[in-house]
Amino acid sequence: MARQQMQKCKECGEYSLSTTCPTCGGIAQAAAPMKWSPEDKRAHLRRKLEGVEEDGWAQTLPTLASSEEE
Repeated sequence: MARQQMQKCKECGEYSLSTTCPTCGGIAQAAAPMKWSPEDKRAHLRRKLEGVEEDGWAQTLPTLASSEEE
C-alpha cells in the first residue's frame, strides 16, 4: 500500500484506495501531495537527500528571463 491511501488513476482519473485502478486496470498514484508540517522531524534528512544544504544549490534553481522581471 502507498504512503497515502487515496489514489488517482493516471489513465481514467478514477479514485480508489488501490494502486491499480478497479475500472480500467491502469496505474494509480497518490491523489495529492503528502502533508507538510513545520514540526517535521525528518526535514533535515530530506534536505540532505536533495542536496539543499550544499554550496551551489541555489544556482541550480530556475530564474526568470529579463523580460518577465518587469
